[in-house]
Amino acid sequence: MVIGVFDSGIGGLSVVNAIKSELPDIEVIFRNDSKNLPYGSKTPEQLLTLSAPILKDMVEEGCKTIVIACNTLSTNIIEDLRKIIDVPLIAMEPMIKPAAELTKSKIIAVCATPATLGSKRYEWLKNNYAKNIRVIEPDCSNWSLMIENNEIDHDEIRNLTNLVCEEGADVIVLGCTHYHWIEDEIVSVAGDRARVIQPEKPVIEQLKRVLEQLA
Repeated sequence: MVIGVFDSGIGGLSVVNAIKSELPDIEVIFRNDSKNLPYGSKTPEQLLTLSAPILKDMVEEGCKTIVIACNTLSTNIIEDLRKIIDVPLIAMEPMIKPAAELTKSKIIAVCATPATLGSKRYEWLKNNYAKNIRVIEPDCSNWSLMIENNEIDHDEIRNLTNLVCEEGADVIVLGCTHYHWIEDEIVSVAGDRARVIQPEKPVIEQLKRVLEQLA
């Protein structure tokens, strides 16, 4: 079975690695659109124009399902993509519901791109699962490029993590796959003050369910 993983840049490689570790017999085709980074500052119309041709090519290459390893795409245009791509698409989106269930302080932080934070899907997630919870949304707008270009500002990561912890957040949601590459650093800085979560494991579980249906 051949599956695809698509992301704007190298963030999706962390998802590829997680899938290969859990499902070593699956062939994974990874594609990105690094020349048009960052996706997090683009409109839904621009996102559709950029991503749809690449996804169609992946289907032509034999992908039976595709993981959209990009919270920006998943929260803004996943339904539009599902109308034009002929294989199941598995979305990745900020883990608002699990964070709301985990928090004891009733304060969570969501690290995500401007496009994700401004999407109707993200608003729906907050309205449905975090009504009585304070959601801190720190400015991570430059992080995707910072990580893509391997120009990581460790002071900025440390300062932002400390800031949300000091404001009482006891769960930090990584809502962009690029940020998975600095997860260990965020975990280290947060220490026992906050739990850091991202959606690779639940996405792999959904992938397993889809693969069973396709078998």
